[in-house]
Amino acid sequence: MIEKAQYIVVEGPIGAGKTSLARRLAERLEARPVLEQPELNPFLSRFYAERERWALATQIEFLFQRAGLLQEAGSLLESGQRVVSDFLLEKDPLFASMNLSEDETRLYEKLFTQLRPTPRAPDLVIYLQAQPETLIERVRRRGMDAERRITESYLATVSERYARFFHDFTAAPLFVINAEVLNPVEEEDDFELILQRLQAMRGYREYFSYA
Repeated sequence: MIEKAQYIVVEGPIGAGKTSLARRLAERLEARPVLEQPELNPFLSRFYAERERWALATQIEFLFQRAGLLQEAGSLLESGQRVVSDFLLEKDPLFASMNLSEDETRLYEKLFTQLRPTPRAPDLVIYLQAQPETLIERVRRRGMDAERRITESYLATVSERYARFFHDFTAAPLFVINAEVLNPVEEEDDFELILQRLQAMRGYREYFSYA
């Protein structure tokens, strides 16, 4: 399936390795990476320090960023270029429902409706699953300043919401990777193994773990 996929999205909770895997895939497939840039969100570190105060500003900033990146991806696809991205905009409300008050959620939903572009659906979505303790260990290891205040309980909630979202996901073919036992970012053999499985993928939904 991966040979024919022009628009590939890698997704997963914070610390799962989605951006790093998206970069590796883009390089291997000679595709253009279209990636989130959380370091450019000026509210993110403040959000992790005071979630209630800074949640709305953080969410809106990410919404504008993601909408702009989707327009970029659409232009690249229209020009015949292959694209690998590290986010689905449809997942954006997941964080809003976690972090915003009822009034803020209503305001966010209005903005989401107005700003949301209508790009083509991905040809393939790769979802990285991992347990909260693994996610927090990876977040701590990469040492980003904005993420220093992330707690394991917050990541547990994020991970559970992701699992629920992708349990019902039917918008594109879905390849789920157990990132507890497979590390395609740091392990070359795992990366090559996952590429082989993606090349052989024929179903609309597959789960891969060699444990």
